[in-house]
Amino acid sequence: MNIRFKITGGLLATIRADLRRPHVFAHERVGFISAGLAAAHDDLIILAREYRPVRDEDYLPDPSVGAMISAEAIRGARQWAMNDRVAIFHVHTHGGRGIPGFSGVDIRENARFVPNFVSVAPHAVHGAIVLSDTAAFGQVWLDRKSPQPFITRFAEVGMPIRNWRAA
Repeated sequence: MNIRFKITGGLLATIRADLRRPHVFAHERVGFISAGLAAAHDDLIILAREYRPVRDEDYLPDPSVGAMISAEAIRGARQWAMNDRVAIFHVHTHGGRGIPGFSGVDIRENARFVPNFVSVAPHAVHGAIVLSDTAAFGQVWLDRKSPQPFITRFAEVGMPIRNWRAA
């Protein structure tokens, strides 16, 4: 399956700026991106629509991870998926340049909570994305049981258009 993720340059800049903001105790910030979907044959196109940051009060102190968010923050994003019938992607940044990758903590935590989005909003795929300052890497849950493919191409739409392979 060929999975492409498209996002406007303006929305991506907004997300990166938000994720760079310091937090009182969390070492990184996270948020959620809503997206529409288009599918044909073996292609899935994910079109980013909107970004919602996790509120300061929804971070939990946990020195074992860069950021831990409350069940309320996840519930709010799941409700967004159900109410607006959108795909939801958890997003955070590792900074730096080039194509980033998920850490071991990212892999473990994504596998714990992303399938719950599929359960409450099975009309869409859901997933997780990690950004660098110049690229992105992501994974998609098509359902609760299938393997989780990686997003194969990202496109930042604007002037200029930027494309990169991520898997």
